Amino acid sequence: MAAMKPRTGDGPMEVAKEGRGIVMRVPVDGGGRLVVELNSDEAHELFDCLKGVVG
Repeated sequence: MAAMKPRTGDGPMEVAKEGRGIVMRVPVDGGGRLVVELNSDEAHELFDCLKGVVG
């Protein structure tokens, strides 16, 4: 029987290059993680959007 890991939102945000994509893991309220896979163009677009909000 496989070991079960607890599903918690605790922990840092992670971004890693996996294969040809970029995978972003974001902890969410209530536990778990939002996992998003982006290509390079999508990552640049997200970066530009965040720059406008964060400054």
